[in-house]
Amino acid sequence: MAEFQVQRDALTQTRIVAERVTPDAPLAEGEVLVKVDLFAFTSNNMTYGQVGDQLAYWQFFPVAQSGWGVLPVWGFADVVATNAQGVEVGERLYGYFPPAQYLTLQPGRSGAGYLIDATPHRRKLPVGYNTYTRVLAEPHYDPANDAMRALLFPLFITSFCLWDALREAQWHGAQRIIMLSASSKTAIGLAYALAADDSAPEVVAVTSPRNVQMVQGLGVYSSVMTYDALAEVDADIPTVVVDMAGNGAVLGALHQRLGAQMLHCIQVGITHRAEVRDDGIDVGRSGFFFAPSHIERRMADWGTAGFAQRTNDFMRDATARCATWLKIREVAGVEGLSAVYADVASGTLPADEGIVVRM
Repeated sequence: MAEFQVQRDALTQTRIVAERVTPDAPLAEGEVLVKVDLFAFTSNNMTYGQVGDQLAYWQFFPVAQSGWGVLPVWGFADVVATNAQGVEVGERLYGYFPPAQYLTLQPGRSGAGYLIDATPHRRKLPVGYNTYTRVLAEPHYDPANDAMRALLFPLFITSFCLWDALREAQWHGAQRIIMLSASSKTAIGLAYALAADDSAPEVVAVTSPRNVQMVQGLGVYSSVMTYDALAEVDADIPTVVVDMAGNGAVLGALHQRLGAQMLHCIQVGITHRAEVRDDGIDVGRSGFFFAPSHIERRMADWGTAGFAQRTNDFMRDATARCATWLKIREVAGVEGLSAVYADVASGTLPADEGIVVRM
């Protein structure tokens, strides 16, 4: 039993340590012990590390030793011991876990299809990350889809929220959306949502030359171009920019090219951490999109069950569409994660591939 940790100020430095939660540890009243079965690991997890201090990602599964931390992951776990009323051994949960085999939860508010962890150090953290889905209560749950769900649902929930926020803002008055890092899975999820919305503007995909064929083959973008062609972008069309990578040089060049026609810029990820700069970026018309805040607001608007129904319907449909092109690479345990970690951190994995860790 082991846990995968990273150095907080140098994410390329990693270690495998003895697991902090063991299966024979006694449970306090109200606690349950879960055993992690599988989880996905993507550039989204790297973003957690990049903004871990600002957005409290290190606080979900805190490490006592200074300088080290745990990158949270999304996946599935089974309840193997319980001292909490209403939670039974054998229940299967989908949600937020450490890259380790065991986790202790303290269920608070719950319903037939979900429970919310109320462990003291997590109570002030975003509820979207503390909510666990009781998947056995879902009428169409199929464990054969667990790997795809672990890989794509955490990304597609952001895709849904981006679409919802853009639609609510009436596309900021734009006639075009330019999607940077259009081969990223979050971008593709957003493109699926936009393609299904007749009120949405045209969507222009920007990607690297090696991903052009793959992005074109998706059939959801109005057109596809490469980064070296940004100087040819029509600067007379009112535009919203959605950036999935955080390359400041690219963003700055695009902002300067569009000028006043760049109506709004949404920054979603910062996977290109070595190139993060602010050269030429119009900060006044830019903003970092924090999906958990949008989730909390919509949960208040629609209720927990209503939010789950709307988002799960979209995510199931979008995930099914990915089955035609997405290849899952399964690795074994945190040792397997360690072997592929550098590829994920550097962004060198093929765009049509995803990593799932089987514990």
